[in-house]
Amino acid sequence: MKTDLSFAHPAEIATECLAVVVTDIDNGAADRPKNAKPEVAIQTNDAAVRAAAASVLTSGDVTAKTFEITVIHEPEKLKAKRLLLIGAGKAKSFQASDLCKLAGAVVRALKPRGIRSVTFVTPDSVDAESAVKNIIEGAFVGNFDPDTYKSDRKDQQIDSFTVVASSSYDQKKLQQAHDEAVIIGESQNFTRDLVNEPSNHMTPTILAERAKKMAKEVGLKCETYGAEKIKELKMGAFWGVAQGSDEPPALIVLQYEPAGAPANIKLGLVGKGITFDTGGISIKPADGMEKMKYDMAGGAAMLGAMRAIALLKPNVKVTCIVCATENMPSGKAQKPGDIQTAMSGKTIEIINTDAEGRLVLADGLTYAKQLGCTHLIDAATLTGAVVVALGYANAGVFANDDKMYERFNAALNKSGEKFWRLPLGEEYLDNMRSNIADLVNAGARGGGASNAAAFLKEFAEDTPWLHLDIAGTAWMEDQKPWIAKGPSGIAVRTLVEFARDFKG
Repeated sequence: MKTDLSFAHPAEIATECLAVVVTDIDNGAADRPKNAKPEVAIQTNDAAVRAAAASVLTSGDVTAKTFEITVIHEPEKLKAKRLLLIGAGKAKSFQASDLCKLAGAVVRALKPRGIRSVTFVTPDSVDAESAVKNIIEGAFVGNFDPDTYKSDRKDQQIDSFTVVASSSYDQKKLQQAHDEAVIIGESQNFTRDLVNEPSNHMTPTILAERAKKMAKEVGLKCETYGAEKIKELKMGAFWGVAQGSDEPPALIVLQYEPAGAPANIKLGLVGKGITFDTGGISIKPADGMEKMKYDMAGGAAMLGAMRAIALLKPNVKVTCIVCATENMPSGKAQKPGDIQTAMSGKTIEIINTDAEGRLVLADGLTYAKQLGCTHLIDAATLTGAVVVALGYANAGVFANDDKMYERFNAALNKSGEKFWRLPLGEEYLDNMRSNIADLVNAGARGGGASNAAAFLKEFAEDTPWLHLDIAGTAWMEDQKPWIAKGPSGIAVRTLVEFARDFKG
């Protein structure tokens, strides 16, 4: 999708569709009748656009309910063929981050109508830089569809998307916001492309090849290793998962090392890359197992973040490690009761072979520290328990360091993604202790997400660390107005914002 930034008057722009935000001005007046129609305001000062929308706004047909879309054909005194009004809810709660979903909703509403060019007017009531950033990122999210392998796939893509801002703003800063948002939006969709692939088209080997190709395109150093290197590094936890599959595993390592970056600080991004998860010997039920192709979403998110980091060039060293393998049942597979020795030297009793993500991450975290990482973030579709705790609205975040979490929370405020901090503590680690080894890989049912995080903390040790459990949010279970059913690309935007502001 080609994107542009314009400072022209909206009324003078020739486009198939001009989109403008409308809000409900709820002034809380006590004398407002209970069933009164909402007072709707259009979020632009352009007189011609306001005039073109005036009659429909005063008719009462527009409520400004979030994602409500009203299309005016052949609007008077506008060069646009259509004027689209997108509802944003109550004016008092409307903010710039809402524009990400609103722009996605506009794109998704127009694609099936055969419309190929869209122009979106930034609201006057929010910060212009944030508005441009969120609109562009949301447009990319909305333009993605997962129907890659349909033989009758229809051409339903927006080809041209323009954001219009007032010429009174700093045009250089707005152009920079636009350019950075394109990188982030494309990187999120890069992640979604990886996650969307079926496992026969996204083996560990293919994932490593895609990582290499991306790294070459954006100037990252990339090395990939197979089983021999994994054994040489004594990654017994990782190899314990990989040994059951006929597909060779891949240890993917990407390095971003800008000149002049602080030598004593390195951010480590570690991703779970289980390209298909049957559960192993502790096999999963057949119902829904086809979605286990997305069990590499944590690793894909790290690759997408690295793509954006390489192009945005923050002044911090970053190392990314993705431990990629299938988790399969076979005569070679690890069994419940087996003991594996992790790279750190800790021993792990395998209670449930379907608790494999924490095993590959354990060795990934240890290797990241060996490569000099001073701060760690891992991401994984790790537990069903996090879905029980938070549903499909929020991902879980765990931290062993409050300062790391505060910085992550600041990144969330910029990205608009939803994460909720969940607890860590010795009581959860107690659930992960073994009678025969140091740890078990699956503990008590209660507090399952915290138990898994406590297990991983044993490998992060004292290194400042965040664990992102994205099991409930990496795959959209239903179609939403702003995003297609399927891979979401969760965490990419927040990881990028975190790295850009990271000072150690």
